Amino acid sequence: MPGYEGRPLPRPDEELVDQGLGFDLGTMMGRRRMLRALGLGIASFGFAACGSGGGSATPSSSSTPATTATGEIPDETAGPYPGDGSNGPNVLDDSGIVRADIRSSFGDASGTAQGVPMTLELVIQDLANGGVPFAGTAVYVWHCDREGRYSMYSDGVTDQNYLRGVQIADAAGRVRFTSIFPACYDGRWPHIHFEVYPDQASITDAGNAIATSQVALPEDACKAVYAQPGYEASVQTLSRVSITSDNVFGDDGGASQLGTVTGDVTTGYAVSLVAAVDTTTTPTGGGQAPGSGGPGGPPR
Repeated sequence: MPGYEGRPLPRPDEELVDQGLGFDLGTMMGRRRMLRALGLGIASFGFAACGSGGGSATPSSSSTPATTATGEIPDETAGPYPGDGSNGPNVLDDSGIVRADIRSSFGDASGTAQGVPMTLELVIQDLANGGVPFAGTAVYVWHCDREGRYSMYSDGVTDQNYLRGVQIADAAGRVRFTSIFPACYDGRWPHIHFEVYPDQASITDAGNAIATSQVALPEDACKAVYAQPGYEASVQTLSRVSITSDNVFGDDGGASQLGTVTGDVTTGYAVSLVAAVDTTTTPTGGGQAPGSGGPGGPPR
């Protein structure tokens, strides 16, 4: 017997449109059930996609920061401990500086920074070309350790070069680093330094940087981390500073530099930020004289 969608036709000698009201209603209801099933399937997929990354300390390859750049990332001081040759040692000359995991020293050094795990993802955008991903740029990241010390400069870690590294932006303008959550030292809000260079070949000269800025870390994450063993000193230092009083972020409360953070102290934290760079403007950041900021000097 002739049929349609698996159902026999009550009037096999007639056209499909002439099968009667009962047949038409059955066809319509079947299609509605199919659409409902599809809708539920799509919704379920959406929830699964949203939930799969929740609380993860390491972003997936398709993840993107939750923030969107609305203008050029503010140009900030590199502070007194950049390690880029502008103020003493230059780690960017060293073979091995291009790396994703910056927790351990490399070359002749062998120390490893301890602390709550943290991944950092920066997405570099090219404002001079309409905000497209700035693929191929070299991003140098550095920050203090759990004790508030900067490798290569601070007492006790002058022979180390950990918590410093370079990554090359992919086609999406993205770089990722594996590190530890930094301390809060006197006078400064918890932060991470970074410099953006046009390409890998240009990193050996700090004068080639097209942007120098900092990532501010959210207060709730800082408080959770500083309650952990090894971060005891940061509890008091954090209580004496605010992001609005900070001499770097205080002008706007870190509005365009506050990282988006997910995770917890057990699995680690994932920090992300979109940083838009405008190569038509003149960079104003750069290294400072020894003692002009960071642990042991006025904050930077």
